[in-house]
Amino acid sequence: MSALPDIRNTGPEALRTHFQEWRQPAYRVEQLLHWLYARRAASWDEMSNLPRALRGQLAAAYALTLPQALRIQGADDTTRKFLWRLTDGSLVESVLIPANPALYGDRSDRHTLCISTQVGCAYGCRFCASGLDGWKRNLQAHEILGQVLAVERWNSERTDGGRIEAPRLINNIVVMGMGEPMANYAQVMDALRTLNAPWGGGIGARKITLSTSGVVPGIRKLAEDPLQFRLAISLHGATDEVRDQIMPVNRKHPLADLTAACRHYVERKGKMITLEYILIAGVNADPAQAVPLATLAQELHAKVNLIPYNRVEGLPWERPAESDCHAFAEALRSRGVTATLRLEKGHDIDAACGQLRLRTERELSLPQV
Repeated sequence: MSALPDIRNTGPEALRTHFQEWRQPAYRVEQLLHWLYARRAASWDEMSNLPRALRGQLAAAYALTLPQALRIQGADDTTRKFLWRLTDGSLVESVLIPANPALYGDRSDRHTLCISTQVGCAYGCRFCASGLDGWKRNLQAHEILGQVLAVERWNSERTDGGRIEAPRLINNIVVMGMGEPMANYAQVMDALRTLNAPWGGGIGARKITLSTSGVVPGIRKLAEDPLQFRLAISLHGATDEVRDQIMPVNRKHPLADLTAACRHYVERKGKMITLEYILIAGVNADPAQAVPLATLAQELHAKVNLIPYNRVEGLPWERPAESDCHAFAEALRSRGVTATLRLEKGHDIDAACGQLRLRTERELSLPQV
């Protein structure tokens, strides 16, 4: 990684101070921000309306990086999984999901990008590929928001003949990729504020959803944040017995504490939360498990997003039959719960979070013959 700070970790006020020291007019900062976020620049040389001398000063003071696509997998339903290589060689994933009926926003999504916040994960959910090789490091803010900019740049190059500034593809952000966002709270929030800011990504706060496996202090912090980011809980079990079996975080933050924190968030924000629930055969997919889930969803005035498990090589868990998934969803709906069942998105790629990264890292570590 560069010894220089990345410029996308630096906000407008700090840039204005720096430009004043360099005796640059104030409008140069606005030009720079336009290159960084609207035009998603990947090099100083692209910034053609900035004086060459200023570009040299910027290059001496700041790094300018975007994640580099190592692999892109495309599904038949146009879901795309991106494997990014960061400047230190670390690998992280993002997933671009096409139109979905109101999974995270008030209206139907057009394109949702799921982004990562850590290299690996320390929380060790038993069914997840992200933490199989452990936790390596937190992502910096520019590496988190850079996933969004890099996908936008990929799309403009793919659809607009290389035109750098193009209509925005991504309408919604879900912070639900590799890593536990609440364990990297400061950097995640810095990235989200930039993605939300008019001078940055310009994505409305209600179109940004932050997901957690149940880190209670982070939920309470988010409840006090003035921006209206949405909250999703990676629940996957509506009893302590089930969550203890598959989610070690539940031992530190059991369901009663998690529920109280979610209730506090709802009271402070007045916004509906989403309960994410991966259906795993023989673990939590029996319709009887829908009863405590429905009770919890009604208590929190939450909607439920059901996701059939995507099998991970080396793990014993299985995806339920499609009929069982529909039966579970109907058991929730019959109790008055709003439930969405996602069956089609990305099932024909390495869909489970962290799986493509894990497979690629293992391939790259094999001896060459």
